[in-house]
Amino acid sequence: MPSELDDTLNRIMDGLTGPGQLFETKDVDNKGVTMPAFVNAPPSLAHYFAHYCNEHKDTPFLVDGETRLTFGQAYAAARSVAASLVADHGIAKGDRVGIAARNSANWIVAYMGIIMAGGVATLVNGFWTGEEMADGIRLAGCKLVLADAQRAARLEGTDHRSTVVTFSHGGPASEGLSSVWKAEPGSVTLPEMAADDLATILYTSGSTGQSKGAYSNHRSVIHGIFSYVAQTVMSLGYLTQKGEAPSSQPSALVAVPLFHVTGEIPLFLQSYAIGRKLVLMPKWDAKEAMRLMEAEGVTYFVGVPLMSHEIATHPDRKDYDLSECKSFAAGGAPRPVDHVNAIKEAFPEGFPLLGYGLTETNAVGCGNFNENYLAKPGSTGSPSRPLVDLAILDDSGASLPQGQVGEISIRSIANFEGYWQNEEATRAAFTDDRYFRTGDLGYLDEDGYVFIVDRKKDIIIRGGENIACIEVEEAIYGHPDIAECSVFGLPDDRYGEVPAAVYHVKDGRNLAPDDLCEYLEARIAAFKIPQYLWQSESALPRLGTQKIDKRAVKAAYQGRVSAT
Repeated sequence: MPSELDDTLNRIMDGLTGPGQLFETKDVDNKGVTMPAFVNAPPSLAHYFAHYCNEHKDTPFLVDGETRLTFGQAYAAARSVAASLVADHGIAKGDRVGIAARNSANWIVAYMGIIMAGGVATLVNGFWTGEEMADGIRLAGCKLVLADAQRAARLEGTDHRSTVVTFSHGGPASEGLSSVWKAEPGSVTLPEMAADDLATILYTSGSTGQSKGAYSNHRSVIHGIFSYVAQTVMSLGYLTQKGEAPSSQPSALVAVPLFHVTGEIPLFLQSYAIGRKLVLMPKWDAKEAMRLMEAEGVTYFVGVPLMSHEIATHPDRKDYDLSECKSFAAGGAPRPVDHVNAIKEAFPEGFPLLGYGLTETNAVGCGNFNENYLAKPGSTGSPSRPLVDLAILDDSGASLPQGQVGEISIRSIANFEGYWQNEEATRAAFTDDRYFRTGDLGYLDEDGYVFIVDRKKDIIIRGGENIACIEVEEAIYGHPDIAECSVFGLPDDRYGEVPAAVYHVKDGRNLAPDDLCEYLEARIAAFKIPQYLWQSESALPRLGTQKIDKRAVKAAYQGRVSAT
């Protein structure tokens, strides 16, 4: 039966969504299906930025090394970028504008500027190789790409078919973003944005291997943000009832890539509405994370599961005062059950949290909070109110009863529109009644909590990065000595899962794992290269269909990891 916390949170959410309240909902028609939508949601991200940056204009927003910006200063900088994009670079409403860079305050200002100029913020994976970035940019048809020096260098000589403009990190935005900066932005009229206008493209690896561009309109992104804001306000109401409401400004460490939906929606974009300070770090380092958390009074941490676990188990943890941080959230990958207890033991006054959402759902899905998470650490939680309609479906799209395993499917107004220039994949992603098929297999328990048991798609999730097995296999098959190969995921304490591969070479050939690894380094991103490579002396086992029996290959080799 529902826990006491479940009942309390539901009562609070009932109050927040009632008539006349901030998160009041109404039923709307979305592609022929009735769904709840927030009455008070702004029509676009441009309106959202303008409203909340004015409301919190003097409140600290971005901390990036020596750079510090308030919400008002960030908005003013973004206005200069937007004006330049329109007047100097010819960006019109609907033009795709890529960002290919590491996290920084200037990344955030660039994102805001693109949106305010009417562009579609196209978030290029900064971990990709030059060719992979070029493929994504070409797919989206980006008119312009804002890239830092490192990614711009990777793009040199590739067929990206776009104009690359470089920007730098650190220092005043007017200097780092000088190539897209208008000193007198008021002279340029920006377009009026509406809910149906396109807002973002984020990339997601599917089982076909080719990265797909998941595109969303402003309505979907805004509702994704407001869903998270509603959850945050619900949690604040709970803490207030207990007499534990925080008195300091909320603050979060940005340790996940902003080009991922976990970094974009619940972390970055939600912060405008709740007046949260963002503390950026250029790359992950647990000790530096703890230093920043102490120095900036970080109250909320979110990352892939390995990050919070590294902090909880770090030998120097007791050297830092992390008492302000009460929430240690994870997203982007499953969190091992033993991590939950390790975090609670390390931070007895805090709680581990877990969110489940996808790029295609604008991060909206389920949440598992506090005592509920400790009670059910293997669950991704219950569907997020008030937007999410979650069902467990069979292959025909019929709903399965409680306890039966099927495909987890999510329906909400926050769902994306489709895959850019890929109608076939878009049709396959949705049921006729607009449930998005996640590709995850799971079931609902008697309390409505979701448990994921397997994945339908041939995907590896390494530290929050989706890796399509077929993409890695195609890269391996590119080597002239390879006869056949099989790529699969293996459990890993640090990353949750890592890629592994078994390969068989052509007659008379020999290819050492190190040599194959060196070959792959020039062709796929480093995180996709198998951590374990084994050469098989015999042909790989086959199914009756003559396809390689991946389950048999994995079963035969996974024991070798524990033996090493």
